[in-house]
Amino acid sequence: MKVIITENYNDMSRKAADIIKNLLIKKNDAVLGLATGSTPIGLYKYLIEMNKDHVIDFSKVKTVNLDEYIGIGPDDSQSYRYFMNTNFFNHINIDKNNTYVPNGLAKNLEEEGRRYDKVIADLGGIDLQILGIGNNGHIAFNEPNRKLTAGTHVTPLTESTIKANSRFFDCIDDVPKTALTMGLGQIMKARKIILVASGKSKADAISRLLHGKITTECPATMLQMHNDVTVIIDKEIAEKLKL
Repeated sequence: MKVIITENYNDMSRKAADIIKNLLIKKNDAVLGLATGSTPIGLYKYLIEMNKDHVIDFSKVKTVNLDEYIGIGPDDSQSYRYFMNTNFFNHINIDKNNTYVPNGLAKNLEEEGRRYDKVIADLGGIDLQILGIGNNGHIAFNEPNRKLTAGTHVTPLTESTIKANSRFFDCIDDVPKTALTMGLGQIMKARKIILVASGKSKADAISRLLHGKITTECPATMLQMHNDVTVIIDKEIAEKLKL
């Protein structure tokens, strides 16, 4: 597991974007696994700039997102499809037919999970997966638990995750309580993984990721078993962990 320490959030975002840029220069039809939330917004902004400057081209790129809230449609401003469109897809030359997000309105959610895993398999798998990390060590919406699910599945969100996500909603009662998420087994199939984290509130989770025992009680520790993970953190985290 490679660790890159950066000066700040902006530097962290740029370093992550540069890794993605290098992949797309080598493989212009790469399959990217994308994440939502506040952490990856900076790296998306850098990728948008690179695309506008004709450094990278997204016309042949395919993307798959980690998760989506259940019960929220793609046109809802709180949906992850809406988030990806407004923060990334609308600003680059990508074919939106090649961008995939789980369907949180599917009538049969278990079948939707199986369908989504097949989509990823039919694309040839994920070349590079972007991840954030929750304060409790969750990856995507794989929350701490006694057991974890390998494929894309329905999962209840923990109180801490609901509270953390409430900053995006008018009030905490509006935050969905369940989501469709890629499982750790699917995430671990990605050929390369970049995990980005910023701010001292993530220090404990990063410490467990780097040095903790592998346990379902901290899903991020599963990444210790992957052979190509780059963890990009800022100085705030590094200083707290004395790295």
